[in-house]
Amino acid sequence: MPTDHPPRAGASRRGSSGGLAVGGLVALALALGVVAWLAGWRLGADSAVYRAGALTFLHGDPVYTDLRLGTLPDWVSLPFTYPPAAVLLFLPLAALPPGLVWGVLLAGSVLALAVVVRTLLGTGPDRPAGALLLPGLTLAALLLEPVWKTLFLGQINLVLMALIVVDVLVLSVRGSRWGGVLVGVASAVKLTPLIFVPHLVFTGRWREAVRAVGTFAGLQALMFLLMPGDAARYWTQYALDPDRVGAVHWIFNQSLSGLVNRASQVAPWSPLAALAAGIVLAVPAVWLVVRLHRRGDAAGALLVTACYALLLSPVSWSHHWVWCVPLAVLLLVRGRHALAAAVTVLFLSAIIMWVPNGGDAEFRWGPVAFALGNSYVLGATAALLALAAREWRRGRQLV
Repeated sequence: MPTDHPPRAGASRRGSSGGLAVGGLVALALALGVVAWLAGWRLGADSAVYRAGALTFLHGDPVYTDLRLGTLPDWVSLPFTYPPAAVLLFLPLAALPPGLVWGVLLAGSVLALAVVVRTLLGTGPDRPAGALLLPGLTLAALLLEPVWKTLFLGQINLVLMALIVVDVLVLSVRGSRWGGVLVGVASAVKLTPLIFVPHLVFTGRWREAVRAVGTFAGLQALMFLLMPGDAARYWTQYALDPDRVGAVHWIFNQSLSGLVNRASQVAPWSPLAALAAGIVLAVPAVWLVVRLHRRGDAAGALLVTACYALLLSPVSWSHHWVWCVPLAVLLLVRGRHALAAAVTVLFLSAIIMWVPNGGDAEFRWGPVAFALGNSYVLGATAALLALAAREWRRGRQLV
């Protein structure tokens, strides 16, 4: 938006200082990655899988198999669970030494985190102050369980979140011809971001939704040409198999499916029950997205969709909950300090790591352990319903 007065020199300097501080954090992360590489530290199991998938493709071997990929380091035994197009996007990692992949992704993730924080700070009324807060909030966000676990595992969650935030809150808002493309790219790496396609539809951005679908479909179609057998195996066999990524009842699966499977002791009807709960929650979630967007609250609408996606997904590992960062920042810039603190404390405490888990431990929980062990799911569900109730009362008062 245009302003009546040009930004003051002091504000410009503070913004530059914030950018330099973030650059220092990124450089420090890369330096740590180099140290880890040279010291032979075993960090970033998931980043090793990304590189192994790309290398396996380059070798002409099957990427989707029940056997361990031969291109993995000897200390990693995880399958490649990502869509075929992810292999293409991970190809640059194949050029790096195996121990350095984690460091490069670490630096990229810290940068992505700063981009998300900066974008959400830009939704506040005091942008110079927001620029000054950028390095401090970015550094503080590293302490939240979903964030540090993402970094430790070498996961790509922060990068994908940044792609979606920039697409929906920057490119699409400005009417850019690139709007929707980054959502399509993120969806090509992991399927969960596909939920942001209906988000674009419900918020009236049809062109962006078409670009997102076109980008996703185009990348997947390309992989049918480059690796037809693997692509066919993924879409007909592995895409709908949540057990391939781990036990769905494990405490770290903080989704409706995880909660239901823990409560039912993995009863056969659990997937349908979780889906039914997700369908019921879709009503207030979609209503909130539309209502918030119409009121000009694009950031709030985006976070409702992100929250709902985490609840609906068959598997939402705790490190997928990096969306707690833009939520806390948004609450902070809007003066909801108590709520921002509550979100921060929940994810800073890493409470789910202190509850007995593993094997069948989740089936022996009492009421307190059940509440704590499902805290991300229960907290997000309660927040979504409370926000919907507040908006409903607000609407009735205006009638």
